[in-house]
Amino acid sequence: MGCTFHQNCGGCVYRNLSLEDYRLQKEQSVRIMLEEKLGDLSQAWQSPVFLKDGLRRRCAFAFEMKNGRLFFGFNENKSHTIENIENCMMLETNINAHLSDFKDLIKELCTVSFLKKSKGKKITYEKISKGDFLVLKAENGLDLVLETENELTLDHRMIISDFMQNNADMIRFSYRTGHEKQAETVLEKTKPYVLMGDYRVDVAAGDFLQPSKEGENALSDLVVAYVGDRAQTIADLFCGIGTFSYRLASKKGVKLSSFDISKPLLEEFRRFLNAQMISNVNVEEKNLFSYPLVSKELEKFEAIVIDPPRAGAKAQIKEICALSKPVRLVYVSCSPKSFVFDALILKQSGFKAKKITLVDQFVYSAHSELVSLWTNEK
Repeated sequence: MGCTFHQNCGGCVYRNLSLEDYRLQKEQSVRIMLEEKLGDLSQAWQSPVFLKDGLRRRCAFAFEMKNGRLFFGFNENKSHTIENIENCMMLETNINAHLSDFKDLIKELCTVSFLKKSKGKKITYEKISKGDFLVLKAENGLDLVLETENELTLDHRMIISDFMQNNADMIRFSYRTGHEKQAETVLEKTKPYVLMGDYRVDVAAGDFLQPSKEGENALSDLVVAYVGDRAQTIADLFCGIGTFSYRLASKKGVKLSSFDISKPLLEEFRRFLNAQMISNVNVEEKNLFSYPLVSKELEKFEAIVIDPPRAGAKAQIKEICALSKPVRLVYVSCSPKSFVFDALILKQSGFKAKKITLVDQFVYSAHSELVSLWTNEK
């Protein structure tokens, strides 16, 4: 409660409810949706993990300059209209403390006129008018990424340099011309890093991380617990930068194989594994959507961890279901709506849901995450 923006902002759509009512509604809505497809889950359903406000370390602000006025914040619910944000109850305090600084920087960058590349004799000038501004609260400071379709000029870079030098909390500034483009570092005082288990991991600009450190720890603790102590050979599918791999690699006697599609990301992952002398992790590049690991390749693993994107992983789940040997499957989902379809395939193939835990790190939102344990033991 207490947010003046929640009625329009697309994030905390249930902030009008009391915390108790909100948590009850979220748990009930997710469980009812799952049980409509999967049947009674009372034996598997675990107490949810609810996080509190003020923990979010990663966010993406949208901005647009209109008629000399800067709109900076989050998109309104089911809209591209930007709700101006003065503060956000979800955000870590150090991010909130610098919102006005971010706005001043973006406004100044949007005032710079530069020559537009065009054919013919006509000379036109343009300015940065819209884009996104990504902020990560790393362990050692704020990592910033400007995303706009315009290339940065020398004037832009000088403004950014002055801004960074005058703000001790800012440790790196990067920019890119599209979400899928490689980010270019404009100024780096020191490399931003996060802690994953016992390991310090440098992060590249724009890397995907769990939105809060506490949420990441909650998910990781559940993954490690559900894998258990007996499994010695483990596959980590859709491993990302190694969120779960680092924790699993710490288990005594474990041999881990981690798979994902991004070559640059996996190269960074390998580099840090080598730097920290972690020798029991094998990292492989693989498109698990188009070319999932087939059941024969999966036979060597005693446990499988899978954390697919929002769309789920139907093809990979079908291969897991084709296994003829017992296996512990830990499925991490950021979308219960897509999870339920993969879970139905598992159930119909003889897998049983042993544990399902809701993790709520998007407080007062419609988003939920799940960590579940499945086995195919007869």
